[in-house]
Amino acid sequence: MARNTGPKCKACRRARTQLCQSKTCAVDRRPYPPGEHGRGRIRESDYQIQLREKQKLRTMYGVLEKQFRRYYKESARRPGITGDNLLQMLEQRLDNVVWRSGMAATRPQARQLVNHGHFTVNGKKVDIPSYQVRPGDTVKVKDKSKDIIVIQHSVDTQDRVVPAWMSVNTDDRQISVNDHPRRDQIDTDINEQLIVELYSK
Repeated sequence: MARNTGPKCKACRRARTQLCQSKTCAVDRRPYPPGEHGRGRIRESDYQIQLREKQKLRTMYGVLEKQFRRYYKESARRPGITGDNLLQMLEQRLDNVVWRSGMAATRPQARQLVNHGHFTVNGKKVDIPSYQVRPGDTVKVKDKSKDIIVIQHSVDTQDRVVPAWMSVNTDDRQISVNDHPRRDQIDTDINEQLIVELYSK
């Protein structure tokens, strides 16, 4: 399983916004890009703005460049708006669905829970975080994992609103995917058109 093991807050500082979902982030203390010339950067090129938007989206969902490029190619192949298709595919990742449901505190934690085999999809164990859920799928915590402290704590303390395209039964630890997520149901602060422009060059 490939994943980014570098400093998380460095990406936050480069994007100038908190992406790591931790309680304390370096961007609060140093809201400027890292590096010797971080404070002195004033002018930004169009390419720099587009690249930063793409890196923000990659960091949010924990996707490396090669996999992200595959997502883009698939979203461009599908009918409809490419940017909306890209966000839809990222939202339908299994680790993101677990996080959106409130059964994990952060996306990295959801990724780890899925990778450790705590969830089933339609009754079959799935330990691939990038697995694409579809409308009609039922994601459920395995019986042996229902009472583990991490999931119990996340359910008890979760303050996120469950999106309309899924429904959650916290008592049974069950998530039902009702529909594909629409762009207006995705609260990710991203201008996806900049990413499309970047890859279209």
